[in-house]
Amino acid sequence: MSARPALTPLAASLPATVPFVGPEALERQSGKPFRARIGANESGFGPSPKVKAAIAAAADHVWKYADPENFELKAALAQHHGVKAENIVVGEGIDGLLGLIVRLYLSEGQTVVTSLGGYPTFNFHVAGFGGRLVTVPYRNDREDIDALLEAAKRENAKLVYFANPDNPMGTWWEAADVQRLIDGLPETTLLVLDEAYGETAPASAIPALDVSRPNVLRMRTFSKAYGLAGLRCGYAIGEAETISSFDKVRNHFGVNRVAISAALAALEDQTYLRSVIEQVAAGRARISAIAAANGLSAIPSATNFVAVDCGGDGAFALKIMQGLVARGLFVRKPMAPGLDRCIRVSVGTDADMDLFEAELPQVLAEARA
Repeated sequence: MSARPALTPLAASLPATVPFVGPEALERQSGKPFRARIGANESGFGPSPKVKAAIAAAADHVWKYADPENFELKAALAQHHGVKAENIVVGEGIDGLLGLIVRLYLSEGQTVVTSLGGYPTFNFHVAGFGGRLVTVPYRNDREDIDALLEAAKRENAKLVYFANPDNPMGTWWEAADVQRLIDGLPETTLLVLDEAYGETAPASAIPALDVSRPNVLRMRTFSKAYGLAGLRCGYAIGEAETISSFDKVRNHFGVNRVAISAALAALEDQTYLRSVIEQVAAGRARISAIAAANGLSAIPSATNFVAVDCGGDGAFALKIMQGLVARGLFVRKPMAPGLDRCIRVSVGTDADMDLFEAELPQVLAEARA
């Protein structure tokens, strides 16, 4: 057959790509497993024992579809955050919800403002729906709030994406500065405030929840501190009518029954969450110490990873990343100009950190040579 169904012109114009090359693909290429998986910002500490028990119990019920209204999880999240269930939508991780937001609010050719080098999955969705992406460079290794505000007004942006704390640099703004961004945006511009790393951030970085604003969506996830990245469960908090719009387009059976059971158990076990947050803080300190011992500098982080300034250009940092990968340590690096001088190392177990500490000196020696 020579003929085939035609893609839309927009789809045909897009490259066949994904935002990230996964560690599994790299393992297939090398033919061997990684010794330490410290590149995807997952929680190497795993979920709570109570969550594992809930997952096991849920296995008996996977023959049933999950509740399409996600009623129980929304109620638990509402109580946890001090809002109403009507202020919460649950989805297949933040990534899934980002796709729905773009679908709901962006028509082809309309403008979106984000940071150059920020989370690429959001950009992937914008391209997929034909949006026009305007990017603002980082300033002093942080997303530039003032430049984002200026660009949003200048470009009459439909959406602004801002992560606090930030990925890939791990930096953050204080709540008063974030509130300045919220207050400064036009009422017709939707702010997508990604707080995936909110649990590991200082409390002073997270503004109080205000569900009266139709143009702010706060994004949260169970993938990071709660240790459930593989189950894909996230949620957005916002004004009731804004949240209800998701029902127009979401996959009502998209969040599976096991994920919901796990999320409920994770939310209940705040004692375990606090222990993970303590381990993350200790891990960040250790990565920073390892960097300093090798003549590198770690950028202060409020996430479960640390961006390490390798002291050279992007090519030098790439050599270091590739050297670590070749030795079985999965790490990643920012790619945007200015940020690309760094590698990004996720907090792992003590064994993971031991491997990083042992292998980094030789990798650096080879890169410097």
